[in-house]
Amino acid sequence: MEAEEECEIGDQKTVRVYADGIYDLFHFGHARSLEQAKKLFPNTYLLVGCCNDEITHKYKGKTVMTDKERYESLRHCRWVDEVIPDAPWVITQEFIDKHQIDYVAHDSLPYADTSGAGKDVYEYVKSIGKFKETKRTDGISTSDIIMRIIKDYNQYVMRNLDRGYTRKDLGVSYVKEKRLRMNMGLKKLRERVKKQQETVGKKIQTVAGMRRTEWIENADRLVAGFLEMFEEGCHKMGTAIRDRIQERLRAQQIKSLLYDEWEEDDDDDEFGDDESAEYCSS
Repeated sequence: MEAEEECEIGDQKTVRVYADGIYDLFHFGHARSLEQAKKLFPNTYLLVGCCNDEITHKYKGKTVMTDKERYESLRHCRWVDEVIPDAPWVITQEFIDKHQIDYVAHDSLPYADTSGAGKDVYEYVKSIGKFKETKRTDGISTSDIIMRIIKDYNQYVMRNLDRGYTRKDLGVSYVKEKRLRMNMGLKKLRERVKKQQETVGKKIQTVAGMRRTEWIENADRLVAGFLEMFEEGCHKMGTAIRDRIQERLRAQQIKSLLYDEWEEDDDDDEFGDDESAEYCSS
């Protein structure tokens, strides 16, 4: 770029500020830090260094995005004037001279030098007075984003399965896939039941949602109607009980009459037998 070649534009000196990092899963926290670096001076030319996969995996750990993807993400950030790929893990004087760096921008927290060159990767830059502090954005980081994915791992697996990815693409076993599908089916069923309960609850509230004044005005009528229904029910129940008792009494009376007649018939038979015996003896 033309700005890279020029030291001055008009009356203002172009200040070459360098920021570096891994920039995996590039997010707004990264963008804000680069914005701060860009706005350190009225006329800033911002160079951003990004470490390649080999160095990053050796000193920090595995990344989600490849180095080429991380470089490209930086190129699309509005605050970045130039991307420096294959950036060194520790900034040296040789690197500063090569890129004509005036200042290095980063947050002030010590960044552990896992390469063994020192305690802080920015230790040398701070010692020569070329360090400019930026502020971190709370609540967002690459590690936080990865933790969110891990926390809801099963949901993201099902999301991708539903979008056409195979279990082999996702590194999921056959049993795991079936269990996830069953669990998601149960979850959807619970959500439908809950939604139906909420719908019914709203309808009940609508029907019962009578204002206090309306309740007072209609209280006598509603209570009287309830008592009337209650009395009517009691009357019907009492009538049914009375009819049932009467039926049982009638049944007992009929049984009693039949029994008495049967007793009389037996007495007549005994008398007849006695007469026959006397007749035969005479």
